[in-house]
Amino acid sequence: MLKNKLILALFASVVAGSSHSQILKLDAVIDSIKSSHPVVKMYDNEIRSMDEAAKGARSWMPPQVGIGQFMTPYDVRLWHREGDIPGMGSVMVSGEQMFPNRKKLDADERYMKAMSSVEKERKNATLNELINDAKQFFYEWIILKKKLVILSENERILEFMIKNAEIRYRNGLEKISAYYKAKAALGDVKNMQLMFEADIREKRIRLNSLMGRNAMIEFDIDTTFLLSDYSALVFDSTLFYTNRSDLKSLNKEINLTLLKQETEKAALKPQFGIRYDNMIGFGGQPMQYTIMGMVRIPMAKWSSKMNKANIESLKWKTYAIQSQKEMMVNEYSGMAYGMRNELDLKKMQIKLYEENIIPALRNNYKTMQLGYEQNTEELFMLYDAWETLNMKQLEYVDLLNQALKLQVTIERIIEKN
Repeated sequence: MLKNKLILALFASVVAGSSHSQILKLDAVIDSIKSSHPVVKMYDNEIRSMDEAAKGARSWMPPQVGIGQFMTPYDVRLWHREGDIPGMGSVMVSGEQMFPNRKKLDADERYMKAMSSVEKERKNATLNELINDAKQFFYEWIILKKKLVILSENERILEFMIKNAEIRYRNGLEKISAYYKAKAALGDVKNMQLMFEADIREKRIRLNSLMGRNAMIEFDIDTTFLLSDYSALVFDSTLFYTNRSDLKSLNKEINLTLLKQETEKAALKPQFGIRYDNMIGFGGQPMQYTIMGMVRIPMAKWSSKMNKANIESLKWKTYAIQSQKEMMVNEYSGMAYGMRNELDLKKMQIKLYEENIIPALRNNYKTMQLGYEQNTEELFMLYDAWETLNMKQLEYVDLLNQALKLQVTIERIIEKN
């Protein structure tokens, strides 16, 4: 009994430890989306459906079989033999089979096998959107954690101010006005902490949903990140045609349209067949048969109008898709260059904050704190120094957030996953 309790306790501790220690990197989140998101399964099933349908592309038309009376008089008495005169009428069994044109079979097979290629690229395009949504949530979570670190430091600083102000006020060494400002600021800090923690829970739920798992599973994230350098990248048609799944999808659609044209042209070729009839005569008639070859002539002027119209329609559809591709490449290129310009600006601003603004304000606050502790500075001056530092720290984190959003947008445009 004691042994079982020990095993259960050990198991519970392992489970509890694993639930608290799960820290996911961005790559792990992306891999989970690629393998588990419901849209992946939807596209995989659709692709499988098309591939299965393509297996029947070389099917023949079914044979036709019939049975019935042939050249039989209404007067039943004439069916019977009378003396040397045989009866009239017969029972006919017939069979017919058309042989499909081989070129038409080949064209149909190529077309149906190519259909799933469009869905494969659409799947990748959808995944690109989902992955970049995940990147956005992931980076927003990192920013929220950075803000919580700042708020935690602010909480410590304000509590220091309040405690010292209370002691000094009791001893008649402090004015009360800055004390109440610090108390109000501490309340704001606690309020923002609650808001940011709620936002983190929301990001966790959204990421769990994207990974195709229970939305309430607890996990934390690895907060390391890198601002990429795109200064040497040329956002031209080659890059987009190589990377973008939606453009690849349009290329596949153009190919599919050309293959469909081939099937329409092959449908204009003649089809051959054979028909066999066997007659069993009434009233002593001998057995007879007919056998004939048949040809279907779809290229006749009155029967080929629909196929020719479809061929012309598909030609113009190809032109339309090609124009759509060019429009999209032009749009992507302009967006990418604009985003890169903004990202470069944000990176320069971030560097300025990291190397100049925040260190200077932090040193200013430390100087004020030292003066306050030595009774050479008053609380309101220390509070102003903290307030300025806090404002610039939050501005810095907001700049970082904007830079990461721009980076995610660029990666979405060039489909960097």
